[in-house]
Amino acid sequence: MSAEASRLNVTVKTFADFRELLGKELVMSIPEGETVRGLLQKLGNENAAFLSKVLGSDGNLRPAINILQNGRNILSLHGIETCLAQGDVIAIFPPVAGG
Repeated sequence: MSAEASRLNVTVKTFADFRELLGKELVMSIPEGETVRGLLQKLGNENAAFLSKVLGSDGNLRPAINILQNGRNILSLHGIETCLAQGDVIAIFPPVAGG
């Protein structure tokens, strides 16, 4: 199996504060079998401020952070251990403050 065949392309869309840190939309090449956690860590390698806003010191998703995989909240799937697939669209939303 070639190295390219074992990689997946996923689209990451960010909103509000996260958009300022990472940009509006990224297409990322990740290893086959990667999870949302691995994707977040890869994004954090490029921007540590982003990772600290998304994951707590315990390595778990911070409260009020919403991540959708193809429109479904990952908390209704396998949380940050949700496996990614070719062509997935991952949307990352920071906590929303209202008034």
